[in-house]
Parts: sequence; structure tokens; C-alpha cells
Amino acid sequence: MSLLNVRHMARWFVRPFVGQERSYWRAVTACFLAASTFWMLNALNKVYTTRIAYPVVWRYDARKYIPVQPLPPEVAVNVTARGWKLLRKNLKLDVRPAEIVLGRLPGTKFLPGTALRPALMGAMEGMQLNYVLTDTIFVEFDRLVTRRLPLMLSPSADGTALPFLAQFSPESISFRGPSRVVSRLSSPYLVHLPQAPAGSSSGSIRVPIGGPKLVTTDVQDVHIRLQPRPLVNRVVSVMPELHNFPIGQAYTIRPVRMLVEVQSFREDTARLDLAQVRVLLDYGQLHAADSTLQPLLTPTKSPIRGARLLTPVVHVSLTSPKK
Repeated sequence: MSLLNVRHMARWFVRPFVGQERSYWRAVTACFLAASTFWMLNALNKVYTTRIAYPVVWRYDARKYIPVQPLPPEVAVNVTARGWKLLRKNLKLDVRPAEIVLGRLPGTKFLPGTALRPALMGAMEGMQLNYVLTDTIFVEFDRLVTRRLPLMLSPSADGTALPFLAQFSPESISFRGPSRVVSRLSSPYLVHLPQAPAGSSSGSIRVPIGGPKLVTTDVQDVHIRLQPRPLVNRVVSVMPELHNFPIGQAYTIRPVRMLVEVQSFREDTARLDLAQVRVLLDYGQLHAADSTLQPLLTPTKSPIRGARLLTPVVHVSLTSPKK
């Protein structure tokens, strides 16, 4: 069809509506609304067979058991009903959910679709249940238990102790949830600081209490008062590393080994890596007047919190090689 023919057709269709008054358009609109209303009423009065998702509620002893996996809020069914009833169901107007009673928990692991039929038929009003489309519903429950645990400040991300002593208020918390989850909680329960307090290492903060999924606590957060904690001192003997000493020249140093005082927290003493405590002797820094060298202590890393060289100077004596 040519473009010209299309234009003639469009003009023929639009011509009756051109130049009409506003009252004409109101009448046309009213006719359309009336026709649509009669069509919808006629359609809603018909009987349909269709698939819908019908709401269900689960009845069990919530004081003793808890679902480990979410229970489905609806089941798929095939029903026959008038359009009015299906419309009310889709709009969730005055729909009574089917009550599914669960017994023999936590041993019950699944429900066949046929077991849901009596509850669905009893809940449906004005609808005929043809069959349940959901073949099997799998459920998983565990015993609901409560366990009270003391609190302790969690160590750093690398496992080292924090430089604080913590006083908790309250000192312990009750955890309530599935037995398999609650029984695995550590005792004492570790509380993580959101960030290291700025400024002084003592102060008071409130920290939210986290927990595993499905586990609730009797308090939402705890009050923590932080105080500086004492360090444990340990003296170690280190063989110094020699740098820039003359090659072929015999010499003696006194003392031979350096004493270094290492500081750490008591929890970290068992995991100290003393190999990182290193002392250097640089011959280029020799004081010619008294033939002494000042030892240099290299920086250390956590869990060592501090290190101090107890050997202030080393005496170096050059000796003539034996002939």
C-alpha cells in the first residue's frame, strides 16, 4: 500500500471526529466506560479454572522449635472459581490462609502435596480445589535453646592481643536460637571493637552485639570500658650482625652477645618470634678515641610491643694475625 493511500485512509477515519464540541467527546467517553464496565462484569461472573498461589500459615510449637530454612508462605494449586473470587484473592481481600500443622519435630523433613489438601479445602471459600501443584515441601527444624556466655574482647585481625583490658556491662549475654548453631558459639564470646579508640587507650564505648543467623540476644549492645593493660618484659641474648668490618683483619668484640629487653602482652608470649630481634654493629661508626661501637637495634613487628637495647656500647680490639 502506497503512502498516499495510507493518508487517505487516516483522513477518512479521523474526519468524523474533527470539529466536534466538548459535549460530544464526553458522550463518547461515557459510552466507552459503560461498555468496558459491562464487559468486565460479564467476565467476572464467568467460572474459570486456573493456577494460583494460595497463602498458608504454619502451626508448630514455637517455644521449642525453630525453622532453620524459611517456610514457604504460599503453595501452588489448581482451582475452579468465579472471576469475582479470583479477583479478591489476587487483591488479598478477605482471604483466609490455610493452616498447616507440623508435628513430630524436628524429625519431620518434608510434607507431600497431598497432605496439604485438607487444610486448603477447609480454608477456601467459594473456590473448588482441583489438585495441589506443589509436589513436596521440604522443611528443616531444630530445637530452640538458650545459652548464656561470658564476654571477652576479640584479638586483632592477625591474632595478637589488643592493648586494652575490657570491662563489660553486662558481663554475659544470653543467646537464643537453633541448637546446632548456639552450641558452636565460643565461650567466652568474642566482642569485636568497630575501630581502635582514638587518643588515650582508656575510655568507654558502646559496641553492638552481632551473632549468627537465626540467633537472637537479650541485649542489642554492650557497654565496654577500656583500660591500659600491663606488658610482660623478657630479656633475650642476641648475637650481633657485623657490617663493614675489615676483611683479613683479626678483631675481638666485648661483649660478644647483646642483651635486648622485649615487651609483649601475656597472651602473646607463646607466639613471640625472637628471630626478628636483630642487632647490628657497623664498623664504619667506630669511635677511634675509645674503640667503641654503639649497637643498633632494628625495628620489630607485632606481637612484640616494644624492644630496648640493654648493651649500650661494644668494645672492639684489633689484633695482629698470627705468623
